Amino acid sequence: MKGRLLRGFLSEVSIRLALLLVFLVTEQLSPFYREIQPEEMWLYKFHRVERDHVPTTLMFSVAVFTPLIVILVFTFLKTAERGDVKEASLGETAARQRHQKQKCCFFIFLFSLRDSLPPVFCPPAVTLTLVLNGVFTNVIKLVVGRPRPDFFYRCFPDGQMNLEFRCSGDPDVVMEGRKSFPSGHSSFAFAGLGFTALYVGGKLRCFSAGGQGRAWRLCAFLTPLLVASVIALSRTCDYKHHWQDVLVGSLLGLALAWLCYRQHYPPLQDADCHRPLRRRETVPAAQERKLANCNYILPRRPVGGKSSAIGRQFFVVRSRLFGEERRRST
Repeated sequence: MKGRLLRGFLSEVSIRLALLLVFLVTEQLSPFYREIQPEEMWLYKFHRVERDHVPTTLMFSVAVFTPLIVILVFTFLKTAERGDVKEASLGETAARQRHQKQKCCFFIFLFSLRDSLPPVFCPPAVTLTLVLNGVFTNVIKLVVGRPRPDFFYRCFPDGQMNLEFRCSGDPDVVMEGRKSFPSGHSSFAFAGLGFTALYVGGKLRCFSAGGQGRAWRLCAFLTPLLVASVIALSRTCDYKHHWQDVLVGSLLGLALAWLCYRQHYPPLQDADCHRPLRRRETVPAAQERKLANCNYILPRRPVGGKSSAIGRQFFVVRSRLFGEERRRST
């Protein structure tokens, strides 16, 4: 059991590290050299803004640490369900760790975290969303190679264009100027803060029958999305991206956040949307045949692994009935 848990933990971490490596490598690659026609030059002649409204370091800090802090707050408020910290951090099912509270090595102990341990000791909550978003965003940037709105002044810092259209600016600055589509700030902001909004919406049950009609819950759900929108729109104010870049980047980050969230949490309209999904508890066929020889009441969960009394079915196996069926068959 311990070896299987350790292998699962290492597998989850390895996938994230591999995706992170791909993201870092693609950051250094040169994009496609897209030609610029004279009649469209006006799209790329905006003056450069040296100081961004939302620097890259600040954007990454908000996208990574905001969901982590939110999960930490819900954990200490005892709102998070048992095993929820691990579901949000690594996305693995927590049911198989119920009996691993003692005599575990250090890494398995981290993998079997409960609400009492802050999630900062886990791999971050939205790492899968963020690294996937980084890979998707960079690959699209490299393939499309769309120039930024300030590309002209990256290419010709003095504002004088030569007839051969050979850039005289810093090669690294020019190369970065060909990575406009989609917006990385927008995609990362909506990946991290979009996941945060979904997590808050599920915990507060904003769209389920038990939580609808509460203004403060809806505002709590919309706040991360508002912050992400401000970060995304600031890129047009800095003349770093066109509006199409911001729109597609925002949709990309939000889609990946929703996809990763739904891998481990039910829909926001579900009655149990505040609880992470559990692996469906099933009984092997051989074990069911053994139970046919004794009186036993076996609970079954409905398909999909949703808990609660609603939809739970029970069947009773009585040896007397099975004995009568055997005698009739003989």
